[in-house]
Amino acid sequence: MTIILGIESSCDETGVGIVRLDRDGGLTLLADEVASSVEQHARFGGVVPEVASRAHLEAMVPTMRRAMTAADIALSDVDAIAVTCGPGLAGALLVGVSAAKAYATALNVPLYGVNHLAGHVAADTLEHGPLPTPTLALLVSGGHSQLLRVDDLAGKITEIGSTIDDAAGEAYDKVARVIGLPYPGGPPIDRAAQRGNPTAIAFPRGLTGPRDAKYDFSFSGLKTAVARWVEARERDGEEVPIDDVAASFQEAVADVLTAKAVRAATELGINTMVISGGVAANSRIKALAAQRCQAAGIELRVPRPRLCTDNGAMMAALGAHLVAAGVKPSSLDLSANPALPVATVSV
Repeated sequence: MTIILGIESSCDETGVGIVRLDRDGGLTLLADEVASSVEQHARFGGVVPEVASRAHLEAMVPTMRRAMTAADIALSDVDAIAVTCGPGLAGALLVGVSAAKAYATALNVPLYGVNHLAGHVAADTLEHGPLPTPTLALLVSGGHSQLLRVDDLAGKITEIGSTIDDAAGEAYDKVARVIGLPYPGGPPIDRAAQRGNPTAIAFPRGLTGPRDAKYDFSFSGLKTAVARWVEARERDGEEVPIDDVAASFQEAVADVLTAKAVRAATELGINTMVISGGVAANSRIKALAAQRCQAAGIELRVPRPRLCTDNGAMMAALGAHLVAAGVKPSSLDLSANPALPVATVSV
């Protein structure tokens, strides 16, 4: 067996995960420890890169110690290290990469610089086992809304669709601010939407016309439409029905994401879909995806919420796939790449 340590620091969560790779290729999650700095960013309404970097510096060693305790192992038991080297915030990534290089040097173990986005897909294998080939991944997070064809987690991931402006998570945060809900916007909008009417307001569905890019996403127009609708109500002195706005907005997002994902899987002849990333924890997106996948004969896989958000376990899982496939480790001059493309699984 092989013990892989995963380090994640691309945004506002410091994650350390530990996975055991068994001789038969199976993965066992031993530890998944996360320290979040989200409360430090809440008053700004979004992530402040400098604050995130400082938080990673302060949290890295304590989070590592908690992970070792949870896994009941010593650092000397680690056989390989996988660290997020992109995409993400440059300063935040550098904290994680620097820590990983230090640990790899001290322990004399191979180092793998890996892709954060591929890690989100790999997280599902910790819960549901190996991915069928091929698999369609719908990746929805604060900074990314993408459709990916996954032929091999160790090195063959192809982007077939992406957002051309705001990602779904960004739209949630901005709409939450407009209707007076706290940051981050995903969970409070989801809760409010469950009390509202999803058909109360006919918000637009971006890039769904016959001549639009059929696999790409756009949520900027939806965000603006919500803001203009709310402004008009306030200007006329009318009460803003927050629950209905939340429900109608969320329905528009879920409708577009799931319709395009199911269409892509159907047209590409792919029978398995994975939804990953922080927004994958959204109740309406999961419910509508389940309904549409069942109707289309597509197997749907969604990791539990803890594995959807940023964490070190997903990076350890991706590292385990690279180790199992015999991929060459990274060199110690590895650096962060904030714009690392999803097709580059490891550096």
